Amino acid sequence: DYNVPGGKLNRGLSVVDSYQLLKGGELTDDEVFLSSALGWCIEWLQAYFLVLDDIMDESHTRRGQPCWFRLPKVGMIAANDGILLRNHVPRILKNHFRGKPYYVDLVDLFNEVEFQTASGQMIDLITTLVGEKDLSKYSLSVHRRIVQYKTAYYSFYLPVACALLMFGEDLDKHVEVKNVLVEMGTYFQVQDDYLDCFGTPEVIGKIGTDIEDFKCSWLVVKALELANEEQKKVLHENYGKKDPASVAKVKELYHALNLQAVFEDYEATSYKKLITSIENHPSKAVQAVLKSFLGKIYKRQK
Repeated sequence: DYNVPGGKLNRGLSVVDSYQLLKGGELTDDEVFLSSALGWCIEWLQAYFLVLDDIMDESHTRRGQPCWFRLPKVGMIAANDGILLRNHVPRILKNHFRGKPYYVDLVDLFNEVEFQTASGQMIDLITTLVGEKDLSKYSLSVHRRIVQYKTAYYSFYLPVACALLMFGEDLDKHVEVKNVLVEMGTYFQVQDDYLDCFGTPEVIGKIGTDIEDFKCSWLVVKALELANEEQKKVLHENYGKKDPASVAKVKELYHALNLQAVFEDYEATSYKKLITSIENHPSKAVQAVLKSFLGKIYKRQK
């Protein structure tokens, strides 16, 4: 009740939307139920990631309420709770999909995507390791790798892959779809990094801590690219420090480098590129799925 609902449910709803767009017509009650069940599997997986991620990042709020492990009666029990949440996925799959021809592919897909996400989290954590704060390790390519593994696979590829499997498709024949969705996931995370600093906590439901947490954020990578020696010094001295004065100095620098305009430029370019890739896809139904996804995230505020 505390960790699974409460988000935007984008990932779960996308399974139902994508399946409907692939089918191109009204869904039967059974199809609505099965696609929803797969959607909930993704939301459960997401809840598991978030519960553990918040412990690792020592975060304070999530979706506008205290992180689960911050509750006095929970604490580190949250680690086991996360594992329990994760274990619901194969149980739901077994209950409702065991007799389906694509059952094994579904189980495989969830396992593979979980491994990719955990690998992304690992790259993220070892890159942002406290104790050896070294901004020189941060670059666009490092950022991209973290994002693709940590976010893009489970948030973007997984919902569409679930719908494709349910529709009887072979995922090996849809590598192009995977590439577009991973690209979209990268764009989504850059937005997230941007909103962490420039969004309003009331709207995004959490207080951004990327600067304090020494995160390999798109903003800091861009700032390093654009800064002169003097500004780089400010970054090196203040990035990753908990005290509000240091955070303010970093934000001040972001404003001075006009990162808002740099982001808007990036957003426009990404959108154009994604639309072009999508329109190159031979299937109109698949194009519709990808465009619907892009429509949900383009210029989002939270």
